[in-house]
Amino acid sequence: MRLDRLNSIEQYILQEGTVTWEAMAAHFGVSVNTIRRDIKELIARGTIRKVYGGVSSVNANAPVAIQERQVRNQEEKRIIGRLAACFVQSGQTIFLDSGTTTPCLIPHLAGLENVTIVTHSLPVLYEASHYPSLQVIALGGSYNPTTGSYGGISSLNYLSRISVDIVFIAATGVSLDRGLTHTAFSEAETKRKITENGKKIVLMADHTKFGVSSPITFMQFDRLDAIVTDTKPAEEFLSEAGRCDIRVLWEEEPE
Repeated sequence: MRLDRLNSIEQYILQEGTVTWEAMAAHFGVSVNTIRRDIKELIARGTIRKVYGGVSSVNANAPVAIQERQVRNQEEKRIIGRLAACFVQSGQTIFLDSGTTTPCLIPHLAGLENVTIVTHSLPVLYEASHYPSLQVIALGGSYNPTTGSYGGISSLNYLSRISVDIVFIAATGVSLDRGLTHTAFSEAETKRKITENGKKIVLMADHTKFGVSSPITFMQFDRLDAIVTDTKPAEEFLSEAGRCDIRVLWEEEPE
């Protein structure tokens, strides 16, 4: 769909900073004229601008830090964390992905016994440190201040050997044609590796992530076991989830 392409182009530019017309056309497999028409619409969103030979992110040299993302949609994230806790039982080992939503699950695990958390996320490690009953395995590597996570060869090697009961995964975009997507290649590789070894995969994503595509796909939609979000998803997502036997949880509005 054109909306998906527009969202993907926007995310690509925001990730790369500055991109030529030809590079965008080649990356998305369309003509330069098509890209120029799409850019006219994207400029109205206020996140990109024209430069000589192409386009640039308005904040090309200032990536959004995780500290800034943490203050967005806080109530929605708390709802998702509370709902996602229903999947976890005492004695299980779970993986908590990077992002600002997954840490919201942790307070709801304090009453369980022998729960082990595996993570590469600094915010998850910090939140889990408040609950001594939780066992935590931290993955090392190089720290990325934008994602608030650690990564690298050592993390990927460890993930290839570990098996967890539930993977709680996050994504910057969720679409039916592109699946679960992210903007950073290294982060997407970590997500891809852990989803290969999880017995159950649960997506934690607020309503702003649906219908959005980022440049890098790390998992197809139909591989999910469950989706936890804050409001009822669009019918196209519910229909596909039903076809794929994916459980969907959201906060029901009071009657």
